[in-house]
Amino acid sequence: YFFSIFNRKTGEPPLINGWIPYLGKALIFRKDAFKFLLDQQKKLGDIFTVHIAGRYITFIMDPFQYVYVIRNSKQLEFHEFADKMASKTFDYPALSKGKFPDLKENLHRIYQYLQGKPLDIISDHMMKNLQDIFEWKCSQATDWETEKMYKFCCSVMFEASFVTLYGRVPAADGHKVISEIRDKFIKFDASFPYLAANIPIELLGATKKVRKELIHHFLLQNMTKWLGGSKVVQARQDIFEKYDLLGDYDKAAHHFAFLWASVGNTIPATFWAMYYLLRHPEALAAVRDEIDRLLQSTGQKRGPTYNIHLTREQLDNLVYLESALNESLRMCSSSMNIRISQEDFVLKLEGNQEVSLRKGDWIALYPQILHMDPEVYEDPKEYKFDRYIENGKKKTTFYKAGRKLKYFLMPFGSGISMCPGRFLAMNEMKMFLFLLLAHFDVELAENKAVRLDNSRMGLGILLPDVDITFRYKLRS
Repeated sequence: YFFSIFNRKTGEPPLINGWIPYLGKALIFRKDAFKFLLDQQKKLGDIFTVHIAGRYITFIMDPFQYVYVIRNSKQLEFHEFADKMASKTFDYPALSKGKFPDLKENLHRIYQYLQGKPLDIISDHMMKNLQDIFEWKCSQATDWETEKMYKFCCSVMFEASFVTLYGRVPAADGHKVISEIRDKFIKFDASFPYLAANIPIELLGATKKVRKELIHHFLLQNMTKWLGGSKVVQARQDIFEKYDLLGDYDKAAHHFAFLWASVGNTIPATFWAMYYLLRHPEALAAVRDEIDRLLQSTGQKRGPTYNIHLTREQLDNLVYLESALNESLRMCSSSMNIRISQEDFVLKLEGNQEVSLRKGDWIALYPQILHMDPEVYEDPKEYKFDRYIENGKKKTTFYKAGRKLKYFLMPFGSGISMCPGRFLAMNEMKMFLFLLLAHFDVELAENKAVRLDNSRMGLGILLPDVDITFRYKLRS
């Protein structure tokens, strides 16, 4: 293949055009964005523009320049782009239209329920719901139980998250109802990368029908039957009620989108955290030891009949658990942080560098390059469970070229596009691992390498390319 590199206007970065009109570099980029970007960086330096499927995306590769992009939230906007993508993917009218004044701001304000004191409350509910599920698993596990690991993580995390956010389904077969929603969710989720890439849903087999069925579960007449939902979902419901132009289906679609945002990345992230721990016995031993010590020091007993309670401070002090989790996030996250230029302007960067941007241009940060940079992380392809620990405390200083980095781990996005549920997500994953290792002996039942499936590059946490069997039994 060949590409043209030329400066379009003074100050504009070199442009990489594909030879296929419109598509540009889309196919090569989709195949392996990480390798493609590294190759271009070697040839062209830290700033270049790539033509991908009709869009001009300028990549800023130097992590010291990230701060200038993140800081410029006035000229470099994110919400409108995210809103367009979400409204198409989840089938609700775009928020940015004049039809729904302040709806975007009102919904954004609700994220206060995922921070501070309210975060403690919702985390406590999640802990209780996880314990109920693990207790039920304990009652089944008389001897070694064998399961597929991704399926296991998916069933536990989906049900616990669903019940925590939306409440219990009071029917006698509540378990079954949630399992049905989960199965449809998995089908929809498999098409998510295609929807995000703007492929019409009509071309994606049963996806349209599955999405409609999922949204129907969240119609008001169904949701009002569920018991003990969270404040954050209740507050969202209250806001939607104020907008007469939002139809019942639209409101339900918003609730479904919120469910996807809550579990779409948390489930694969939980899988990787568990997988890497089981692959590395020394990591598993260190994390389990830390868990046992905490239970001992707080006088709590482990076992299916005992309720374990953890304060936020106790969860935060589990440095080995957090480091192991951060290390798996470093290795499996692949999110592209996108901003869209609101006007023609010159972005000023460090070292008197300037980039001329046109209105509508995309700017992208690709933190996976940073996460895999051997200058920042020694042997970046190796899983080192204690990478984020120094002298028994959390390590937060990382360097490149002898300079301290402001950003060194970015699985949840950055600045205005940072995931508002990141604190809850971290708590959920820690609690899952805590309970799993407190209650069970766990080991891999087959020896095969699980690799990252690259079909979600740029969209968050990568999925595993295959599932793997593990076994567990009650700890004596």
